[in-house]
Amino acid sequence: MANDLFSALRTYLTKISSGEKTPQEVAAALNAWARESGEAIKVKIEEEVKKNVSRMGFAKASDLKRLEREIMELKALVKGKATSAKKKPDVKKKVSVAKARKPNTAKKKGK
Repeated sequence: MANDLFSALRTYLTKISSGEKTPQEVAAALNAWARESGEAIKVKIEEEVKKNVSRMGFAKASDLKRLEREIMELKALVKGKATSAKKKPDVKKKVSVAKARKPNTAKKKGK
């Protein structure tokens, strides 16, 4: 990498000396080159970190957030099923039917 930098600088100095490029053009070109090199290094570092983190068995924050959401959904689902399972069968209908069939003894005694 250092050799690339020195060869690029030599090339640009030659172009400035010969009048092909202005110092501003060379500065802009070197700036662009430095930015591109920085991005390439950043990508390589990120790839290396991801590889080592996965090898070490660490979980990513995004994976933990996804699992947290999934757990909350499952808890809500289980809670919903538990609530519906706890509901008693409709006893009121059975009671009202039983009352309708049962003769009203209180009225007969009063007559």
